[in-house]
Amino acid sequence: MRFAGKVALITGAGSGIGRAVARRLAAEGAEVYALDIDGSRLAETVRGADRPMTARTADLSDPDSCSAAVADCVAALGRLDVLGNIAGIYLAAHTVDMARDAYRKVMAVNLDAYFFLAQAAIPHLLASGGNIVNIASNAGIQGVPYSAAYCASKGGVIQLTRSLAVEFLKTALRVNAIAPAGTNTNIAASASFPTDMDPDLAARMAGLRGMAEPEEVAALFSFLASEEARSVTGAVYTLDNGLTAS
Repeated sequence: MRFAGKVALITGAGSGIGRAVARRLAAEGAEVYALDIDGSRLAETVRGADRPMTARTADLSDPDSCSAAVADCVAALGRLDVLGNIAGIYLAAHTVDMARDAYRKVMAVNLDAYFFLAQAAIPHLLASGGNIVNIASNAGIQGVPYSAAYCASKGGVIQLTRSLAVEFLKTALRVNAIAPAGTNTNIAASASFPTDMDPDLAARMAGLRGMAEPEEVAALFSFLASEEARSVTGAVYTLDNGLTAS
């Protein structure tokens, strides 16, 4: 019950890592405000949780939806202690072929939303002595072919994490990130690549030890968001079966 009396706003809670984190924090006592663009998947997350959640649908590619979500969370639950920026999308393409609207969508969901949610949440997190945990990716650390937009967005998440951590070093606010590699989520299952991609380059995306499970990421998330990690800020934890190191 590390999160008893705490409120956590978790994005992307309808599936994958977001679902695992929302359920993990609820099981540890948190009042979870779960956000996702897909209402049916969000309802499934809530049905499978150990404790009730407050669930809302939102399109976080809209900055106004980000600030509105934070305001609604605080109005509904009275405070905010943890912001979990998890929602994300992956669109692969030859860089020269990627449509501008596809590029903007990746950046809007994977990076812009993280900024605008943090911007709205920070005053409440300062009041509660809370923290932010961002889900980045090994793609923000190493080059991944056919993924320039995604890599740029996740690299941005890492630098956003570090910048916020340093900006608020003189407060109790902590900001950290987790950088998973391949994880058994619907994003990984539905990823589509160019039909003429180079197999030698594509092989760089696969590690020797397979994929992680969302629950593994959730376990690390719950540690970073808890008081047990009170001395951890500005950190980027890889959870990638050694892929980045190798």
